Amino acid sequence: MVQRLTLRTASTAAALLLTATAAMAQVPEAAEAAEAVEAAVSTALPADGQFVMNTLLFLMGGFLVMWMAAGFAMLEAGMVRSKNVSMQCLKNICLYSIAGLAYWAIGYNLMYNGVDGGFFGVPGPVDIPDPATDSGEYAVASDWFFQMVFCATTASIVSGTIAERMKLGSFLVFVVILTGILYPITGAWQWGEGWLYEMGFSDFAGSTLVHSVGGWAALTGALIVGARKGKYSEDGRVNALPGSSMPLATLGTFILWLGWFGFNGGSQLAMGTIEDAASVAKIFMNTNLAAAGGVMAAVILCQIIYKKVDLTIALNGALAGLVSITAEPLAPSAGLSIAIGAVGGAIVVFAVPLLDKLKIDDVVGAIPVHLLAGIWGTMIVPLSNGDASYGVQLVGIVSIGAFTVVASGIVWLIIKAVIGLRVSDEEETLGLDKVEVGVEAYPEFSTGAGRI
Repeated sequence: MVQRLTLRTASTAAALLLTATAAMAQVPEAAEAAEAVEAAVSTALPADGQFVMNTLLFLMGGFLVMWMAAGFAMLEAGMVRSKNVSMQCLKNICLYSIAGLAYWAIGYNLMYNGVDGGFFGVPGPVDIPDPATDSGEYAVASDWFFQMVFCATTASIVSGTIAERMKLGSFLVFVVILTGILYPITGAWQWGEGWLYEMGFSDFAGSTLVHSVGGWAALTGALIVGARKGKYSEDGRVNALPGSSMPLATLGTFILWLGWFGFNGGSQLAMGTIEDAASVAKIFMNTNLAAAGGVMAAVILCQIIYKKVDLTIALNGALAGLVSITAEPLAPSAGLSIAIGAVGGAIVVFAVPLLDKLKIDDVVGAIPVHLLAGIWGTMIVPLSNGDASYGVQLVGIVSIGAFTVVASGIVWLIIKAVIGLRVSDEEETLGLDKVEVGVEAYPEFSTGAGRI
C-alpha cells in the first residue's frame, strides 16, 4: 500500500520541482524566483490537509466498494433459482464478515508488512495507532478499511460461480483461507512491493490481483464441485436453469457499477493536489465509459449472433467492461477506454457458451467477467502506460494464476475430503434455502419455476 501511494506522491513532487526549477531559470531576480517556486508548490495542500484528503478518499472509496457487497448479493440473488436466494444472501453477508476478520487478523500484514521484494510479509493482527498520534500521508485505519473491502470482493466472485450446490460451511471455510492467506500472498507480490513489483508488473486497481484471483479460485472450485444437477444432459444438451429475478440482477449490476467508482477512483490513493483530484475525475470518466462500451458491445453482438438480446449477457457486459479497465483506468484516452470495455463485453458473449460446451457450470458468469476480462485488461495496460511491459504483464498473469489454481485446488480438495463440498441430490432438488438456511426467500411461491 505504501509503495502505491509513494509512487504517486513522488511523481507529484517531481513535477513541482521541475516547475520550480524552470521558473528560477527564467527569472533573473532571486525574489521573483522564490515567488515562482511558491506559486508552483501552492497547488498542493499543507501536510495536514493532504492527510485529511487522502484519508477521506480511502474512506469514501472504501464504503463505495463495501456497497459492492450488496451488488454481488443482489446479482446472485437474481441469477439463482428462487429456492436458493436466501442461501446466496446469507453467503454474501457471511463472506464479507469473514473477510473483515481474516484480513484484520492475518491478511493485511501478510500482504504489506515487510515483503521487501519477496513473496509475503509477516502475518499478524493490524496495529492501529491512537488517532491523536496517527501521522503520515493517511490514517492507518482508513488504509486497512480500503484494502479490506478489496479482499472481500475476491470472495464474492467465487460465491456466484459455485452457487446452488455447495454446502454453506464448506464455502465459508474456503473463504477464510482465500481472504486470510491466498489473496494477501498474491497481493504482496505487487502491491506489497514483492517480486512482481520489482519486475515492473502493473495493475492499478486489481484486474488480476483481485478479479482474476477470484476468477481462478472460482474456476477451480467449479471444476472440483461439478455442475448443478440437470444442467447438462447426457446427450450433450445444455438445459437452461432460469434465475429468480432479472430486476434484482439488474439492480445488483447498477450497484456494482456505482461501487466501481470507489474501486478504481480510490486506487489513485491520494487527493491532496490538483493533479490527484483531476486524476480521480478522469478515472471516474474512463471507468464509466468502459462499462458503457462493454454493455453496447455485448448487446450488438447478441443481436447479430442470436437475433435476440439476452439481458444477463448485457449485465455481464457492463461488469466485464469494468473489470477490463480496472488494471489501468487513468492512462487511456476516452476512446481507448470505450474500446477496452467493449472487448471485455465481447469476451462475455463468446465465453459463456464456450464454458457450457466444456460443461463448466458458472451460475452468474463470473469466470468470463472476472477471470477472462481481467486477463485482457491486464495485458492491454502497456498500450496506454508506457512504463509497463507486455512480457512482465504476462509473467504476472501466469504466476498469479498458477499459484491460485494450485493453492485453491489443494484447499478445495482438502475440504472435500474432510467435510464434503456438495449437498446431496435430494437436498439440491429441494433447494438450499430449505435444507441449509431454513428461511425461504419466497415462501408464497414454493412451486413452479423455482423448483426446476
